[in-house]
Amino acid sequence: MSAESSAAEHSGAEKQRLSETRSIDYIPLSERHGHPFSQFTLWFGGNLQITAIVTGALAVVLGGDVVWSIIGLMVGQVVGAAIMSLHAVQGPRLGLPQMITSRMQFGVFGAVIPLVLVCIMYIGFSASGTVLAGQALAKLIGTSNATGMILFSAIIIVIAVLGYRVIHQLGKVASVIGVLAFVYLFITLLSTHDLAAVWQNRHFTVASFLLAVSLSSSWQIAFCPYVSDYSRYLPADVSAKKLFSAVFFGTVLGTQASMTLGVIVAAIAGKAFSGNEVGYIVGLGSSATMAMVIYFAICFGKITFTTLNAYGSFMSLTTIVSGFRQKSAISRGGRILFVVIMVSLACVIALISEPAFLKSFTHFLLFLLAFFVPWSAISLTDFYLIAKGKVDVPALSQPNGRYGRWNWPGIITYFLGVLVQLPFIENPLHHGSLTWIFAGNDVSWIIGWFVTALLWFNARHFDRRGKLTRSLYPHE
Repeated sequence: MSAESSAAEHSGAEKQRLSETRSIDYIPLSERHGHPFSQFTLWFGGNLQITAIVTGALAVVLGGDVVWSIIGLMVGQVVGAAIMSLHAVQGPRLGLPQMITSRMQFGVFGAVIPLVLVCIMYIGFSASGTVLAGQALAKLIGTSNATGMILFSAIIIVIAVLGYRVIHQLGKVASVIGVLAFVYLFITLLSTHDLAAVWQNRHFTVASFLLAVSLSSSWQIAFCPYVSDYSRYLPADVSAKKLFSAVFFGTVLGTQASMTLGVIVAAIAGKAFSGNEVGYIVGLGSSATMAMVIYFAICFGKITFTTLNAYGSFMSLTTIVSGFRQKSAISRGGRILFVVIMVSLACVIALISEPAFLKSFTHFLLFLLAFFVPWSAISLTDFYLIAKGKVDVPALSQPNGRYGRWNWPGIITYFLGVLVQLPFIENPLHHGSLTWIFAGNDVSWIIGWFVTALLWFNARHFDRRGKLTRSLYPHE
């Protein structure tokens, strides 16, 4: 059998295989497949879920009104989703998962810095999903919350191990289930509650408006470290405009629908919502049967979203380990082990912190944003303005290669990007000294992104990576 026919046979088998065999290694052109619309269904369906509802509700719970909270959330969606969608375009252009490309800016070993923070974020997201989905699953099958969380975690492990293709299929199903569930919930709200008073209660404040913007923008930007993990199998010549639009509109529409529902429900429920988020949403069901259906919709929506985090954590942990082993391939057993470790950590955190987890998680998410904004600014500035899409793929696994072990210009720029935000952060975890300039409002992520992008664009004069005139990919 010739090498060409063997490669073709492998490609055909790979495209039909349910379980993914690739991890952080380059996806050859012969194995590329799919259409940008799959990105729309993935991010639309993935965001029609309970955590997004609760996050949107916080805009009202923390003092905002309905109208300006919805507007503020929409503004944040657009800004955050635009940044996220630019990262998505990197996937098919490079054929690589998101975080391994950080070795271009930080070095093969230096990339561990943002990777560790990404892993922490994944665990936090997964834990929040496990809390809410575990409660719903427990009600659905009549067991304890703890048992529900453990069973939910087991489901996530199986799907994350199967990988890319199964996750995209889940996104399609989640879109259908999510739309049906949300249409029912919106109709129920409109038909059983008088919303006139809710809409008329308008009390615009800059603080509440910026909080809503920050909640939704941080939600979207938090996807940036793994969004291209789910686009990297697309054909390399896929239209950037179509891919950008699919991701952008999918994530904006899905998230805004969830957060708008959360805003309205929180305004109607008042104090009855906080601490009983799942129970109150399910209580909108007109019968015991509909309540069970809503419980199922909540569980299924969280399966999709939490699987994204589990899969992303596996990719990030693999990237950390492979950087020191200088290998990109990972065995089937290693894949299972990494997924089990990350999901188990999230499950343990969920089990020991269930009662007050969601409020603490929101503060954690907004604070963690300070560490991902400069990474995003460096990554996008480098890809679009400096490297212009060119990458030496083999060198990503070579500490002595083009990108080196530690790329100090990138590392220093990253930490400067974090430091420049600290005076402008207003969070229970950190109160910046200069927030008074903006009337106590947190605008750190805006300042951090643009300052870091400017710093990195100018730092290229000190960058020793060398100019790359063409992309260097493994032999096709």
